[in-house]
Amino acid sequence: MKANYYKYVLKFKRPSGTSRGVMLTKETWFIILEHEDYIGVGECGILRGLSIDDREDYEAKLNWACNNIQFGLENLLHSLIEFPSIQFGLETAFKSLESRDKFQLFPSDFTSSNDSIPINGLVWMGSADFMRSQIKEKIEAGFNCIKLKIGAIDFQTELDILKSIRQEFSISDIELRVDANGAFLPENALSKLNQLAKYQIHSIEQPIMSKQLNKMAELCKNTPLPIALDEELIGVFSPLEKQELLQTIKPQYIILKPSLVGGFSGSEQWINCAEDLNINWWITSALESNIGLNAIAQWTYILQNKMPQGLGTGSLYTNNFPSPLTVKNGTLQYDCNQPWKFKL
Repeated sequence: MKANYYKYVLKFKRPSGTSRGVMLTKETWFIILEHEDYIGVGECGILRGLSIDDREDYEAKLNWACNNIQFGLENLLHSLIEFPSIQFGLETAFKSLESRDKFQLFPSDFTSSNDSIPINGLVWMGSADFMRSQIKEKIEAGFNCIKLKIGAIDFQTELDILKSIRQEFSISDIELRVDANGAFLPENALSKLNQLAKYQIHSIEQPIMSKQLNKMAELCKNTPLPIALDEELIGVFSPLEKQELLQTIKPQYIILKPSLVGGFSGSEQWINCAEDLNINWWITSALESNIGLNAIAQWTYILQNKMPQGLGTGSLYTNNFPSPLTVKNGTLQYDCNQPWKFKL
């Protein structure tokens, strides 16, 4: 078996804002496995400033993984515990090679175009007018679950936007999720959650910065609306550490991005810990190209979680790879009539 990796820079169609700044491009790497006449493809993508493996030795570790591919997947995953995005890329590449069809990783009713995955429509941060225009687009496109990035503009303006949505659409019409990306301060977070709760918010992701376990636990205990942990899960590696974190904080939800938390195997550890504690969960992509998104979507479908998932990010880029993945009526679908066009 041979293994190589290639860097690829994804270019956003328009600047995409979060409370950590505005993104214009996103780096990703592809691992290509070759064995006999078959090829396996996996994507290793990091988010600068967020991924635990955003390190100077990242490419050196990718090179090491490719040079030692004969160790086998399980041994490589164990050696790469601190590089979750490489773990995800390797899991996907091996699954891709094993399936003998680069892109049919987890065959199901989803991949045969007989079923779809409900997803949330993502609204990026920006001016009030820009956010309102995105909301209008999502509603017209058939989404009944919308997720808004908040925390970068004036909080009252964000409340006004939510109020305007609720004046037109009830909770039975539109499910509203918000993602603060840790933007709130612990001393005023509960006050802000109380104001948000007036608009029947489904959940808020990461209201305060991660690694403040006691403060987050206190918030989760007293919150008027469900809290979902996201960044809090990054850099927690062992099953015991995962269990202890969830037992300490007791969140209402956790959100799993395989590229950030150890691929499919790391995510499944989190799911097992959460379900033991009656904590709900859903899956989100981490701005991967259609290669990574395809792997996450196919895996997510077989988990049979009926909540809207966070998987609609493939249309963000000007230079993504054409694929059967399509977003229609608030769902992610796999259109078997559309070919893959993957070329580096």
